[in-house]
Amino acid sequence: MATSASSKLSKAVKQQYMELPQGEKVQAMYIWIDGTGEGLRCKTKTLDSEPKTIEDLPEWNFDGSSTYQSEGSNSDMYLIPAVMFRDPFRKDPNKLVFCEVLKYNHKPAETNLRQSCKQIMGMVEQHHPWFGMEQEYTILGTDGHPFGWPSNGFPGPQGPYYCGVGADKAYGRDIVEAHYRACLYAGVQICGTNAEVMPAQWEFQVGPCEGINMGDHLWVARFILHRVCEDFGVVVSFDPKPISGNWNGAGCHTNFSTKEMREAGGLKVIEESIERLAKRHMYHIRAYDPKGGLDNARRLTGHHETSNIDEFSAGVANRGASIRIPRTVGQEKRGYFEDRRPSANCDPYMVTEALVRTCLLKEEGDEPTVYNK
Repeated sequence: MATSASSKLSKAVKQQYMELPQGEKVQAMYIWIDGTGEGLRCKTKTLDSEPKTIEDLPEWNFDGSSTYQSEGSNSDMYLIPAVMFRDPFRKDPNKLVFCEVLKYNHKPAETNLRQSCKQIMGMVEQHHPWFGMEQEYTILGTDGHPFGWPSNGFPGPQGPYYCGVGADKAYGRDIVEAHYRACLYAGVQICGTNAEVMPAQWEFQVGPCEGINMGDHLWVARFILHRVCEDFGVVVSFDPKPISGNWNGAGCHTNFSTKEMREAGGLKVIEESIERLAKRHMYHIRAYDPKGGLDNARRLTGHHETSNIDEFSAGVANRGASIRIPRTVGQEKRGYFEDRRPSANCDPYMVTEALVRTCLLKEEGDEPTVYNK
């Protein structure tokens, strides 16, 4: 089972240094999305005092030519602090700082989708859009082999692993528990976790979050998971189909509701939204993974609890549909719906923005509408 060499370093030796007093100084780890639209980068800045608000954090910069974001001849990119969390690795008073990336001309980098999302969310504040995202992921060894799988072969077929318990069913629970507690410490709105259908595959849920907070909290939860896995010497993969064949893929099912949907008679509003989504299926498919649908094509086959990528469908309690209405929502005639199409490696800013554009701003067609700022 391939774990990294760094994970074998003595954590007890490290701990004696981490317990040294740091005086009045504070370590702020700045985090950003790189040019792939999936990878996360980070670096640390020393501050003279503990920041109380996001305005207390200075802008910073980095070399974009090393993160697939610029050319070497004009490589400086700007880090603009957007949201701040407690640091579960260095502990209080240290901070995690999730940042937007701006280019040399102060326009958003191509993979900075937060600014557009924030604008759209600001246009629908009165509807109080809530989101909950179910992030599936796979734990891999550093050799790319699923954690806990036999080195030459496969584990037993799917069936006993989903929400399973026992050493022969739950592969890597220590990582899941560490991540859960770290998210709670940080202030991430994590609301649950479970083992998934494929062995070494897990899921955590974030939400409910309103508006732009959904993307902020999910990205930071992903960063924390990468760091936890680093400490354990393994790798987290958000690939939507990490193992080909008769194994489940990994999605990021997105639950969505508005104030109107949550009130009495809200089922009618949900059904109207689903009708609009049906007419804009391919726009959403392109928005739901970083490669414009190519990644999701490996996952959305119509098998393994997915809908077919080329067809839109909806149903009550149907996990093979594009949109699932939970059974309790059908009974109570109000609540939320679940969009099962987003891939595990989706950008939550893009997903939540697309849902608001179609369901609340009632956009139509293959391209998003451009609004004046």
